[in-house]
Amino acid sequence: MKKKSTLNIILFIVLCISAVVFLIPIVFVLLNSFKGKLFISNDPFSLPDAETFAGLTNYVNGIEKTGFFSAFGYSLLITVFSVAAILFFTSMTAYYLTRVKSGITSGLYYMFVFSMIVPFQMVMFTMSKLANIFHLNNPAGMVILYLGFGAGLSIFMFCGFVKSIPLEIEEAAMIDGCNPLQTFFGVVIPILKPTAITVAILNAMWIWNDYLLPYLVIGLSTKYKTIPVAVQYLVGSYGAKDMGAMMALLVLSIVPIVFFYLLCQRYIIEGVVAGAVKG
Repeated sequence: MKKKSTLNIILFIVLCISAVVFLIPIVFVLLNSFKGKLFISNDPFSLPDAETFAGLTNYVNGIEKTGFFSAFGYSLLITVFSVAAILFFTSMTAYYLTRVKSGITSGLYYMFVFSMIVPFQMVMFTMSKLANIFHLNNPAGMVILYLGFGAGLSIFMFCGFVKSIPLEIEEAAMIDGCNPLQTFFGVVIPILKPTAITVAILNAMWIWNDYLLPYLVIGLSTKYKTIPVAVQYLVGSYGAKDMGAMMALLVLSIVPIVFFYLLCQRYIIEGVVAGAVKG
């Protein structure tokens, strides 16, 4: 009993240290967002004082220079519809691949799993070329691209959870007169809720914070800029940066995704553990 208590104390200390390590960059960005841009470079780790405090000037400048609210709207639009598309299509795909046993479904499953280990850098040139050919350089096109890149991990997690669902539940629904679609949406989907929320959180955090894919497909010069691309817009010629405005926009971009994560984080462990079931 004493040994277990000691291990719990050590684990608690390690977790506290880890939390501090992860929170330091966020606190650093928050503090510097209220300091004048000249003082950020000279003394980035100091607290704002009477001389360095800039109030909300950085926030106002950042919003005006980048069209932040427009970028926020496009980021929100792309994230919401991409996550919805990923949840809808990958859950159905995983259910079919798990319940229909054949060489084709097994091959498709391993293809989706293999896509998770392919580095994005290997396909980004071809992807950019195809995106231009098929006119995917718009929010609707971004949803299609994110669906493709997010399918591998999502299907892997959904398949793991579907394997843990007893077949007797679905058979009982079919005996009651449900067809496959009614069984899936009426019986399977409610059971998939923990994994679905986990998949939604992971993909939302990735899509919201992603810079490279929107930059390659949409670019800096179009009206469809997302928040990460809009922040990059503050980097001027010859490397000149408005650090104060950048820090302010980073704070504004962090708040929505942190709120979403805190709202749903209790489902993450449950969903990840359930998705790790092997069949």
